[in-house]
Amino acid sequence: MQQQSLAVRWSARTVRSGPFHRALSEAVDRRGLSLSRLRAHLAAHGVSVAESTLSYWQRGLRSPSAPRSLDVVRALESVLNLPPDSLVVLIGPHRSADADRRPSLPELQQSWAETFALRDELSGTPGVEENADLDVATVVDVLTLGAQGRTEEISSTMVVRARRSGPDSFLVTHQDEDGSDVTATEIIAVDGCRVGRVRRSVRSAGMVFEVLFDRGLAEGETHTFGFTLRPAASVRPGSFHRVVRSRMSAYLLRLRFDPAALPARCLRTVRPREDLELLVREPLFCGPGNTVSAYFEELGVGIAGVDLIWD
Repeated sequence: MQQQSLAVRWSARTVRSGPFHRALSEAVDRRGLSLSRLRAHLAAHGVSVAESTLSYWQRGLRSPSAPRSLDVVRALESVLNLPPDSLVVLIGPHRSADADRRPSLPELQQSWAETFALRDELSGTPGVEENADLDVATVVDVLTLGAQGRTEEISSTMVVRARRSGPDSFLVTHQDEDGSDVTATEIIAVDGCRVGRVRRSVRSAGMVFEVLFDRGLAEGETHTFGFTLRPAASVRPGSFHRVVRSRMSAYLLRLRFDPAALPARCLRTVRPREDLELLVREPLFCGPGNTVSAYFEELGVGIAGVDLIWD
């Protein structure tokens, strides 16, 4: 009982000094919780929040601002054994809307600059954001690697929701590994779409292509479609990730390895941007069938995926 009392007094003293991010970070460290375990505890309290959001808060890159964020902070106080409102009173001023604007694709993934230039060739209005009338709700990517660790197939299933009436296509940007022959990558429409125009950049090993729905979606309507990419001349990847441009409810990435070419380590990762350090870095383990799965919920803007360490 004495030990528990000391822990409570330590927590109260820490949170009084602030600032919010330091108090939160020290309280989380005191509990010894990873971001995924902290998120699970919050879910048990009926509160849902992205791991990347918790990481932003801990590092002081953002602070809770939306009204629902107060519910998350109060749940954090309970999970971390802190006095009621001890974190709430440390929340700083709200950020401006401009501070939380959605980054452009080149800002998120700067090394893709040459591939991004291909989008204007397929856009009806060059310079205008593509897929602006669609929200990506859920994505499932399945990556199959062969005996030399090279990518043999990428299968994607996507669920999108129309922001307004009219959208009848989706523009996909794909980047192969350096050294891959992107001209040999086959694009196959699986269901819910057909392949439209395609543009490829040999120098950047990237491509942009349309998938067509054959009808316009009504406002608020969801549409599910799937396509497969089959590289004919790929190299062994160091990672596989997806650029997330707006909030995504769920993302599942599965990697299927050949037993003759298993990586030394797999890491589930989330980055706010290509040139910034990781927000989330957690080890993954191969299950039966030599498969690794990384599941993400309530993703914000950033880059989510799996890093592969081969040696």
